[in-house]
Amino acid sequence: MITAGLVFAALAALLHVYIFTMESLTWTSDRTRATFGTTAEEAETTRLLAFNQGFYNLFLAIVTGVGIAALALGHRGAGAALVFAGVGPMAAAALVLVASARDKARAAVTQGLFPAIAIVLLIVGLDA
Repeated sequence: MITAGLVFAALAALLHVYIFTMESLTWTSDRTRATFGTTAEEAETTRLLAFNQGFYNLFLAIVTGVGIAALALGHRGAGAALVFAGVGPMAAAALVLVASARDKARAAVTQGLFPAIAIVLLIVGLDA
């Protein structure tokens, strides 16, 4: 179960690196604007906010990746804590998104499914 949980945590981290790329590097591109449903004017106005938010996603991915590495190297307590510190906010942010904007439910599921699965699998696996 731990291995499966780490696979889902890694998928969550990779997704959040991709989100970082969109928010911090390609925010005003046509493709990213289509993904987020923004106009060119909205994207330009929110560019700095998205840039900052993208780095939050990158940092969550990094914390998750360090936790995965720590667990793989046998540092069970520290590794698990770091993985939970990374994927926990990812899943929580998805809940906040869907609670604040029901029309963003698809995005919330995309953002939160991998971390939620990782949490469940790791809780079960670490408890065994």
